[in-house]
Amino acid sequence: MKKILILNGPNLNLLGKREPEIYGSLTFTDFFESIKKKYNTVELSYFQSNIEGELINKIHEVGFSYDGIVLNAAAYTHTSVALGDAIKGIETPVIEVHISNTFSRETFRHHSYISAVAKGVIVGFGLKSYELAIQSFL
Repeated sequence: MKKILILNGPNLNLLGKREPEIYGSLTFTDFFESIKKKYNTVELSYFQSNIEGELINKIHEVGFSYDGIVLNAAAYTHTSVALGDAIKGIETPVIEVHISNTFSRETFRHHSYISAVAKGVIVGFGLKSYELAIQSFL
């Protein structure tokens, strides 16, 4: 059974409440329960943190034993050299995902420290971005 981690960065714990016109009204917990049922032949796990170091620690923890990491680093995507370095240091492939189309938003969101070290990037498909990333590992 494949093991895939969904790893969410800062403020994504507010999905369903935060800017629903951009991020939708579904909580991530509800979404995660639905994809666990849909992809029941995959061992899906989920971790979210607003703290950069905790995200790096989780990448190190699973980066040699999991089959894939679906990473929405949120705002850290555009600021964290350390997250990019953590991904470079592991064997597990990472797919960078974003719920919104970051290229249609503020200019600072057009740069990613993750993209160059990720297996691929999926942006702008809402929560479906996560499913597309999971499918890429199957």
